[in-house]
Amino acid sequence: MMMSRSAAKASRSALPRYFSTAIARGSAAGCASLVRTSVRGGAFTFFPSTAKSSENVVEKWMRFSTNTGSRNASTVALGENQQEEKVNGGSAGNSTPAGGGGNNNKGIISYWGVERPKITKEDGSEWRWSCFMPWETYNADLKIDLEKHHAPVTFLDKVAYWTVKALRFPTDIFFQRRYGCRAMMLETVAAVPGMVGGMLLHCKSLRRFEQSGGWIKALLEEAENERMHLMTFMEVAKPRWYERALVFAVQGVFFNAYFISYLVSPKLSHRIVGYLEEEAIHSYTEFLKELDKGNIENVPAPAIAIDYWRLNPDATLRDVVVVVSADEAHHRDVNHYASDIHYQGKELNGLPAPVGYH
Repeated sequence: MMMSRSAAKASRSALPRYFSTAIARGSAAGCASLVRTSVRGGAFTFFPSTAKSSENVVEKWMRFSTNTGSRNASTVALGENQQEEKVNGGSAGNSTPAGGGGNNNKGIISYWGVERPKITKEDGSEWRWSCFMPWETYNADLKIDLEKHHAPVTFLDKVAYWTVKALRFPTDIFFQRRYGCRAMMLETVAAVPGMVGGMLLHCKSLRRFEQSGGWIKALLEEAENERMHLMTFMEVAKPRWYERALVFAVQGVFFNAYFISYLVSPKLSHRIVGYLEEEAIHSYTEFLKELDKGNIENVPAPAIAIDYWRLNPDATLRDVVVVVSADEAHHRDVNHYASDIHYQGKELNGLPAPVGYH
């Protein structure tokens, strides 16, 4: 029994059809050699036509099943440095030309993933880290004075000093002498001020159409360095579930409090960070004492720490704590210096920032 013409037409319309016509200048064979398409979920057929003697028309039909998604991201290369596509009908969707000019034009299906060049260490071995590059590593300044202290004189200095002292009290109660976990958890807080300050200075630079004096980079370097401290101690002390939950609570409160504080008084905010870094140095000094007494096992240094601080391959946890203490001393000096600039009634961009340490 033969199917009627109307029934056949209805059955064909049950499947979605995508139709596009592209006019390619040149021979049909040459056009076919330049076309590079890739379509998922269906098949396609090319039908050359000779509508005009000077032009060949390539018609592309694509049929997909109704239960699968489809994407039409093909491109027809039309001669050298020239592309032209005409879409007939409403079901074709939007077609975007892609690819460079020349004889090697190709249809780009996806922009997912951009390969980076192969990176090696000085000894020729492959660089294993993607979170930092070899040129971002450094040797910590171990000669820096760890005992330096900024005496609070002004009212705001005293507010900053006693605020930090008040925050230390619950920290001592919670962590006791678990210095590995203490260091890991405190670094989740210490990495916040540099990011907040750098972000606000970045927006200020945009609003005022002015340079930052390098302070945006200096503060963001500080935030990244503190985050690398966290990535290091993550390998030493594994956080428990309630400690991870504590990070959410503390970071949520501290981020917003410091954000508001920096908007109101940058000199107070930098002074608070300066005193926070002094407390961090004290904590790491106690950490070293416990390591030297044997109360904490002096395990081998994590591989990420060896590469980041350019430590010896046989470095230990004690070596890591030493370089981290030096980093904290550097952040202490930078933030007290930034606060002093504001106390003198000047803007940070008026004096160059101490960048390049990390």
